[in-house]
Amino acid sequence: MPPQRTRTSTSTRTVSIAAPADTVYRLLADAERWPLLLPDPVHVERIDFDGTRERLRTWDLTPGGHIRSHHLQRTLDPRTRTITHTRQDTTRPGTPTTGTWAVHPDGDSRTRLTLHQQHPTEPHPETGPGPEAGTDSLLARLTRLAEDHPHLDELLLSFHDTVHLDGPAEVVYDFLHHIRHWPDRTPHIDLAHVTEDTPGIQLATLETTGPDGLPTTTRTVRLCFPAATRIVFKELTTPAPIAAHTGEWSLTPHATGTTVTCAQQILLHHPNPTHPHTPAELARTRHHLRTRLGRTTTDTLRLATWRARTAVRRLH
Repeated sequence: MPPQRTRTSTSTRTVSIAAPADTVYRLLADAERWPLLLPDPVHVERIDFDGTRERLRTWDLTPGGHIRSHHLQRTLDPRTRTITHTRQDTTRPGTPTTGTWAVHPDGDSRTRLTLHQQHPTEPHPETGPGPEAGTDSLLARLTRLAEDHPHLDELLLSFHDTVHLDGPAEVVYDFLHHIRHWPDRTPHIDLAHVTEDTPGIQLATLETTGPDGLPTTTRTVRLCFPAATRIVFKELTTPAPIAAHTGEWSLTPHATGTTVTCAQQILLHHPNPTHPHTPAELARTRHHLRTRLGRTTTDTLRLATWRARTAVRRLH
């Protein structure tokens, strides 16, 4: 019996953006920053890149609240400002979405951006409509990002904290992985509700108490890679003034213990045009967030250190 053919359809969307074409192209080309700049991507890993062709693995949040993973192959041509892509859902072999981004200058300060796609028409049985469903919202988000690009650098904050622990990486990773137990182990987390329908993909709702004593609820996606002793995370709901928050825990074993690094990236909310931040206000906000999040990270790692040492003593 011949295999059933998947129905496909084509779509073309074009938007006009009040930003230079090079700015728009760079935002599209820099896929590894998508999780911080766009709402749906959770994590992007570059597998291979030769300067023109690249292979990516992406994890995206669907409208139904599921995480869908894709293999993405792209060919980048900065001269013509075009990017062609083939996106393959890892759970639906043989039903790729193909397409082309075309970035055309429209004068010195405007751009005409076109996305042409061919995609399967059948909805995914678990996660709903295919990748074409959010095209309009994606284009709207890209438009705003490009038009806000002159302010983007001042709204981005990237930092990392590193701690050397006396204990095996496996024990430290176990502590970081079992976030559902953190309310009993970390003082700043009051409640954790965690679902892990797919092994290694956690959706966590955390209720915390901040330094000011006020309660905060956040939703976080965590991708756990035990073989590589890495945990990648993205907050889906963030308290002001944070617009987006991503990060990664990575563990490196060595002869005397484990080195743990928590790298974090923050995107601040764009200031109100009628009440923009002064440079001093923005500097204070950045310093406050860096200090608060860094302190929370190091406090968590101190607790991981204590548990690792306790585990080692029990083994001996």
